[in-house]
Amino acid sequence: MLEQETITAIADELAAAEEARATIPLLTTRYPDMTVEDSYAVQNEWRRRGIASGRRPVGRKIGLTSKVMQAATGITEPDYGAIFADMVFENGSVIEHSRFSNVRIEVELAFVLKDTLTGPDATVFDVLRATEYVVPALEILSSRIEMTGRTIVDTISDNAAMGGMVYGGNPVAVDAVDLRWVSALLYRNETIEESGVAAAVLNHPANGVAWLANKLAQHGDKLEPGDIVLAGSFTRPMWVHPGDTVTADYRDLGAITCRFV
Repeated sequence: MLEQETITAIADELAAAEEARATIPLLTTRYPDMTVEDSYAVQNEWRRRGIASGRRPVGRKIGLTSKVMQAATGITEPDYGAIFADMVFENGSVIEHSRFSNVRIEVELAFVLKDTLTGPDATVFDVLRATEYVVPALEILSSRIEMTGRTIVDTISDNAAMGGMVYGGNPVAVDAVDLRWVSALLYRNETIEESGVAAAVLNHPANGVAWLANKLAQHGDKLEPGDIVLAGSFTRPMWVHPGDTVTADYRDLGAITCRFV
């Protein structure tokens, strides 16, 4: 494990990079013995500071849960990050592109919980019982660590590259649709760029939420009623630039759109 002063120094670097919309060199190059637990310690320090400064936590994101995302990043295990209220955008939002770094979009389902969900033995059935509804969502990725050569340690330290999320479409109960077969078409400026089916997330998107509850239990944490959980992308990340309009069509679950300026 890294010394606490090193963890604090890394959190300082990442906070400065977030403020400057910049990137820092790979952590794994500078700290070759850094572990996954070290990286979650960095993330937890970053989250603690956010709460202390008045930011309101509203949930968690899960990353790298599908084969397509693992292939796109070269990282083969899931991770998680924190969501604050100021990261959440409504459908139709106009979003400042320069607020983020290395801006990309992913297509996901968001689970909104009505009950506490705890590990270490949470199952997909526990997730479905604890969920109030599921709603279409887009995740905005923002990387504060240089991207080439990243490992899971770099990504976790960087709050799993969480920048923001956009929600929209039609909220549905978990038994109202077959969540495995929820599909989406992702457009940039009226041109389709990506498509996918939610079963790509660990065979069922609720499996991602169960994984998260069990992983949080290892860190002495849990999911609370009202938490939003982004269950993981079932498309590759799509790069976006200032002036781009993004639309995701979820068919019966509605559509999400946003524009970057």
